[in-house]
Amino acid sequence: MENQTLLLVTELKKLLNGGGAHVGFKDAVANLPFNLLGEKPYNLPYSIWQLAEHIKIAQWDMLEFSKDRSHQSPKWPDEYWPKELAPKDEQTWNNTLKQIDADLKEFIALLDSSDLYMPIPHGDGQSVLREALQIADHNAYHIAEIVVIRRLLGAWKS
Repeated sequence: MENQTLLLVTELKKLLNGGGAHVGFKDAVANLPFNLLGEKPYNLPYSIWQLAEHIKIAQWDMLEFSKDRSHQSPKWPDEYWPKELAPKDEQTWNNTLKQIDADLKEFIALLDSSDLYMPIPHGDGQSVLREALQIADHNAYHIAEIVVIRRLLGAWKS
């Protein structure tokens, strides 16, 4: 059974990092012109900035929930989505990218130190495995939206 768990953790890490069947977050935002972060083409509901901030907030929430019994989740949906269409400056954008990367690395480290199947003590049935799958699924969904917006703006490699 231990070997099967190691195989599962290896596959979860690949899934969380992207690049298999889906574009990973780093590739989705690579070489993205800053001036396009707040654009909402064709009346789409979100800008790239709003999607990236949403990914950051949701991923952070799932990480903190997985490790901290005193964690309080943001209020849904208001505190999971930024109201601003664009970051105030490039430093704000870069900080978001850094936090997404750091939180993902921390969650991946949690996979190595946790019993994937054990219910999280302060949850109501969730496990680290469930949180890993939820992060991967959630991020892939919104990363695809980023790619679509980039395509519509003519800012995606073909």
